[in-house]
Amino acid sequence: MDNAQLIKLAQKAAKNAYAPYSDFKVGAVLLCRNGSVYTGCNVENSSYGASNCAERTAVFKAVSEGERDFVKIAIVSEKGGLTFPCGICRQVLSEFMQNGSIVLYSEKEGIKEFELKELLPHGFKL
Repeated sequence: MDNAQLIKLAQKAAKNAYAPYSDFKVGAVLLCRNGSVYTGCNVENSSYGASNCAERTAVFKAVSEGERDFVKIAIVSEKGGLTFPCGICRQVLSEFMQNGSIVLYSEKEGIKEFELKELLPHGFKL
């Protein structure tokens, strides 16, 4: 699956976001090494700490289905700019795709791809 297809799936996932507090809807799609994909959207809560990012939603869905080998994640927001994963999401992603990449999209800049190790050069590992 190419990056443009991943971005389209992430845009579709963003439409399911529950973001009544920030009005910042985010969608993500996770590509597994075996070609399967898992989507996620952000789910907010009035107790902000109980909210979950789109990236982690996709990861947790995949892991709960037995997947552990990810190669790429695409992330978009309905606001239109590049939407980088937060620090917590970068750390969670590093658990399963240390050599993976992150694909972002903005109307202004188009599709951009980054290696996860560029965005989290010294992630925590036991």
